[in-house]
Amino acid sequence: MQQRLDRVVLADGTVVAYASVGAGRPLVYVMGWLTHLRLGWELPAERALYEALGQGIRLVRYDRAGCGMSPAVDRPASLAFELEQLGAIAAALGEPFDLMGTSMGAPVAVAWAAAHPETVRRLVLYGGWVRGSDVSAPGVRNHVLGLVESHWGLGSDVLTDIFAPDADRSTRAELARYQRACSSAATARELLALSYDIDVSDLLAQVRAPALIVHRTGDRAAPVAQAHALAAGISGAELVLLAGRSHLPFAGDRDELVRVIRRFLGLGVTRRRPDELTPRQREVADLVSQGCTNREIAVRLGIDERSAEGHVERIRLRLGFRSRAQIAAWVSSR
Repeated sequence: MQQRLDRVVLADGTVVAYASVGAGRPLVYVMGWLTHLRLGWELPAERALYEALGQGIRLVRYDRAGCGMSPAVDRPASLAFELEQLGAIAAALGEPFDLMGTSMGAPVAVAWAAAHPETVRRLVLYGGWVRGSDVSAPGVRNHVLGLVESHWGLGSDVLTDIFAPDADRSTRAELARYQRACSSAATARELLALSYDIDVSDLLAQVRAPALIVHRTGDRAAPVAQAHALAAGISGAELVLLAGRSHLPFAGDRDELVRVIRRFLGLGVTRRRPDELTPRQREVADLVSQGCTNREIAVRLGIDERSAEGHVERIRLRLGFRSRAQIAAWVSSR
């Protein structure tokens, strides 16, 4: 699958970049704190999530102002500004859509569904909260905000450990670099402060769309109590609790999360067969089976080492394996 990039322009000139994957009825995906449409698509685990969600539908994601491919603006972050940006995406679609919010995007999605019920078919909330002030103690919030503002490198490392504790060290390092590439320290601090300030407790009862709340029980960034609060406040909401500690939706058991969401949206759970590797992936898998390192694969194929690493990771994810040894065994068995 390939993503298609476009942009919308708000009345005040704010530019918001968005990406579409797949075709069919739209699923608008309101992402969490910091994002980058291009770099996120290049992260194998994150891309695998979007490809799985986008089977048979049109998945639409966007970078909020000041993040990723959306230029910085002078306007301060606020829930009202978040809704303006989402509104521009909705206007570009011109039809009702399913709406999914993750992390900070969850309360934003709640606010939109409450204010514009005619636009939302179904609502999915993952890793979200009702009141940001309940996510962590005031002392912890102030410490994290100060760390992000004064030492963005260390702050991104700390937050990555909270967001993806089950990821290995190299993956966490890559995610920390990704966060720093998404925005400036000032923007990161401002958006994080907004996530702590958002309160949609008065809006939950106004949500009319069928709603699914999904949360991992050991989520260290958003306590599972917030999932219960969302489910209790939205009439008829379905609550599904999954095992795991990772806050990022593409970390941990991504396949089970996708299965739950697609079932709720009335979509089939699609699984790729192992023989659906691309020709390039089959080449890389063969070299892995020969014991080649990423650097050796890069030299043999005339690509850079990072591209080789990405190919290996996508093969591992597509086959559902945890190690290179399993890839090698799979090649040998065939």
